[in-house]
Amino acid sequence: MQYLIIGIIFILALFAIHFSNKRGIPALLLFIVLGMAFGAIGFEFDDFEFSYNFSTIALMVIMFYGGFGTNWNMAKPVAKEAIVLSSLGVVVTALITGVFLHYVLGLNLLEGMLIGSIVGSTDYASVSNILRSKNLNLKYSTAPLLEVESGSNDPTAYTMTMVFLSLIIGSKVSAPIMILLQIALGIAMGFIFAYVIGKLINKLPIEADGLYAVFMVSAMLITYSATDYLGGNGYLAVYIMGIYLGNMEFRGKRDIVFFFDGFSQLLQIGLFFILGMLSDFSKFVYSIPIAFATFAFMAIIARPVAVYGLMLPFRLKANQLKIISLAGIRGAAAIAFAIMAVNSDVAFSVDVYHIVFGICIFSSLVQGSLMPPAAKKWDILDQNDTVLKTFNYYQNKAEIGFLETRIHPNSHLIGSQVKDLNLTFDFIVAKIERNGKTVVPRGHVTIEENDVIVLGGEVHFDESGQDLIEFTIPRGHQWIDKNIKDLDIPHDRLVVMVQREGSNVIVPTGDTMLLEDDKVIMLKVEHKTEDTNV
Repeated sequence: MQYLIIGIIFILALFAIHFSNKRGIPALLLFIVLGMAFGAIGFEFDDFEFSYNFSTIALMVIMFYGGFGTNWNMAKPVAKEAIVLSSLGVVVTALITGVFLHYVLGLNLLEGMLIGSIVGSTDYASVSNILRSKNLNLKYSTAPLLEVESGSNDPTAYTMTMVFLSLIIGSKVSAPIMILLQIALGIAMGFIFAYVIGKLINKLPIEADGLYAVFMVSAMLITYSATDYLGGNGYLAVYIMGIYLGNMEFRGKRDIVFFFDGFSQLLQIGLFFILGMLSDFSKFVYSIPIAFATFAFMAIIARPVAVYGLMLPFRLKANQLKIISLAGIRGAAAIAFAIMAVNSDVAFSVDVYHIVFGICIFSSLVQGSLMPPAAKKWDILDQNDTVLKTFNYYQNKAEIGFLETRIHPNSHLIGSQVKDLNLTFDFIVAKIERNGKTVVPRGHVTIEENDVIVLGGEVHFDESGQDLIEFTIPRGHQWIDKNIKDLDIPHDRLVVMVQREGSNVIVPTGDTMLLEDDKVIMLKVEHKTEDTNV
């Protein structure tokens, strides 16, 4: 029965994602509401220990893939601004919010500072989801600025949370030393592991598809655990490792991208659903006044004060400052840090979890929904570009790619020069491999038999995932040992590529015979234009 419920949950989550993309409401907010709904109808769940362990793994993956997906070339021009916001911006926002909670709402000072620290960072998953799903390409490199800030500010919030939680518990720790160790070790371990893994990954004898993803998950877990064991910030370490590895080229990178695309989505759905179930609706309602007041203060005062004040030396545009202030969405990390506080067994005077939970709900609902229309109203939306260029995960699926073809005996190209190839399309001869050596493809180079010609050009990425489909022909399939021209294929289908074990990719013709275990790539057109001359 429990597996049936899990299956239903994920199906409902898919509908939530579709609804989110159409309406502009953060999908993760819908997952939380879905979890609350299941809790309200009798599916009780109050395991804070399991929730914290799950959220740790989920945040680890989100942080790593956030770094891995950061296009450093796009982010570099605004790196200084992003780093200031992800460090000092979190500190300023947290302290101002803590003061508000103490002097205006009457909370204990340390508890107020703790809550301010917990909700001090912005949520990468929510910010990037809104930017991508609504294709909000913001002027002045604002999208990469927000991406780097939201992807790198959780470690600062985590460190501040640990400091104030230790002070509340009464641990005899030095706050400056703890902060220094967290940051210094996090940065150092992140770069050390990234360098070692970067050297190893191209030398490992990995052959099977998917094992690169297994290796990368293992590296992520080792980096986080080793850094945390030494007293450093594990989240910061895996984020830095992600940026380092995501901006280098290595074998199996596409496998890693596609794996983490699905894996991170799965963990985010599970995390937010669990956080929703973990909440008690009556306690949530009771916490609404404090939660809403804190959210409103952060959105209207704390976040804008931090943004406008810290960005003053960088002379940002007025509309840019507005959208950055609005993009201070609170989410998964804040709720996970709240669980950490609950698990400390401290007897707080207020319900920390549900206050933080409420702040994140209001932040996602209001700020997340307002970002698309606000971007248009404040004239910061660049209609002539796409924000997808900001993210490495998309770059690795599209952008530049290479194809190779071998010059077979009796080919009409033998004896031709590179300059005579007369490439009609936007391709270029990138290199020629001849007898195990690389030949620079200058115009006068003559093509010989058995040369391997490498062509470079823009790779098509089917963003919908529906036009180009791939499948392997299983044993007993009706296509085995048949020529493509003899197959009963609908008019809106076309076999465009065949990959056969032990041989190169086959460009199919009508006489190409399909064999068992062939990997077939087929073009599938749902709305075919009847007039082929159009």
